[in-house]
Amino acid sequence: MTVAKLSSALSAVDWNNNVQVFLKDTKSAEIVADVSMKLAVWARQLETVDHENPSISFIREMQISSQQVAALTALALYKTAAGAMRSMFENALYYTYFRTHLSELETLVRDPAYFVDKRQLIEYHKTHTVRFTELQSKLGLITRLNTWYSKVSAIVHGQIPGKWTEHKTLSDIKHIEATRALVVEVFREGGDLVHCLFLCTVGQNFWDVFSTPSKKMLLAGLSGDLKKALMLDIA
Repeated sequence: MTVAKLSSALSAVDWNNNVQVFLKDTKSAEIVADVSMKLAVWARQLETVDHENPSISFIREMQISSQQVAALTALALYKTAAGAMRSMFENALYYTYFRTHLSELETLVRDPAYFVDKRQLIEYHKTHTVRFTELQSKLGLITRLNTWYSKVSAIVHGQIPGKWTEHKTLSDIKHIEATRALVVEVFREGGDLVHCLFLCTVGQNFWDVFSTPSKKMLLAGLSGDLKKALMLDIA
């Protein structure tokens, strides 16, 4: 492809119209906005109480990834949005581990061969994080996480060719209503998984110093039984 052909293909897509079409889908736009806001509240509270911890960079990356999901979905770049969703969750998970494992964080930065995967980090929490197994069970976290992560990874890695990719050429990029609804629902699930992960881990450590308005927002929608089990209140 020449630069001229690339320019022609990119210019053929009405990117602004794609955004406007997305915003007219009020239900989808509201879901994306709600997920983004809840993650932003978590990010702001954690940045405030744990700002001196170098692992906070994972929280910043989590929030950026969630913002990119919103942008990519609005532009109808669905498959690319899947990669940002996975990054969003992975960075949240990395933070919950590396914030108390700073020597490993230094190794991660220094040594490209060093790697820890999702399974290892979940197993760490099951063994070492107080009440994690009990709380995640009440929230259905691990079961839902494994299903969601496998689904998103299959899209990212192209295990199912054509999944979330409707166009055949660059210039054909536009919204497909049914696919957009799937993308938004998977983002909603991913955002809720991050939320539940934090409730079971760092939320247990820092809740008392979170702001009252933030506590109200983060507990909204949870049943009384779940709030009681989590032992998190608004006061």
